[in-house]
Amino acid sequence: MTYTLYLGDRSYSSWSLRAWLICEVFDLPISKTYVDFSKDSVADQLRDIAPARTVPTLKTPEGSIISESLAIAEELATRFPDAPLWPSDPGLRATARSLASEMHSGFGALREACPMNLRVAYDGFEVSKAVAADVARVELIWRDALARSGGPWLCGDYSIADAFFAPVAMRIATYGLPIGPEASAYVAAHLAHKPFRRWRAMGLVRGEILPWYKRDVATRPWPGPTPLDAAPTEDASGCVNTACPYSGDPVTHFMVFEGRTFGFCNAFCRDKTVPDPEAWEKFMAIAR
Repeated sequence: MTYTLYLGDRSYSSWSLRAWLICEVFDLPISKTYVDFSKDSVADQLRDIAPARTVPTLKTPEGSIISESLAIAEELATRFPDAPLWPSDPGLRATARSLASEMHSGFGALREACPMNLRVAYDGFEVSKAVAADVARVELIWRDALARSGGPWLCGDYSIADAFFAPVAMRIATYGLPIGPEASAYVAAHLAHKPFRRWRAMGLVRGEILPWYKRDVATRPWPGPTPLDAAPTEDASGCVNTACPYSGDPVTHFMVFEGRTFGFCNAFCRDKTVPDPEAWEKFMAIAR
């Protein structure tokens, strides 16, 4: 039996992003199943693993069901002790746990006014006093953690604390929330983080645009790194590779990148690469 992590829409599910980043960054052997936010309720889609009713939910090999993100993170840290999900230093580990716990239970105004939406970036979003207070608190605890650890992530190396604050960084970036230079640098680190970029790229090509997450505000370009140009093609002539860079299977779908044609084993492998080729190390290994 295996671990199975049930996740929501990549563009909108902030808690799913947290759990996925933990598995991706630390290369945990966990299979993923996605529910569709545009169809039946999440609870209905999870009825086969009751009492789960939210995403993310983790099903363990022995059949235990864990449906709270912080509980999932703690359980994974216990079950995979060789993966440094928490800092090894006791003081930094205490700080990381405090940060993750506050994120799990707080910042309600920021969450309500600024739902995660990785498909768009807004220009001119009006910040309420309650949201500004949440952002000020975020800046304070980030600044304290970075001062204690010396960076580059909140508690030194990447940890559960950073995965928990990744969607906050995305909200700040998406809505253009005003922050100081130190917090801006930390947000930029998340935007440039290749695991996050892979998550966002997959969300851009898999899943529906959900209008209830939209805000009636002018938009601007996505503030992350400018992606390298790529485009799908039906022309397989001159294809550089015969095996998909991800699966190793024979290629059937094609993409033009830097004047050359590359192949993939299915449409999703190709389409997830097109929005941000540089995010995918396995692709870049054959492209450069």
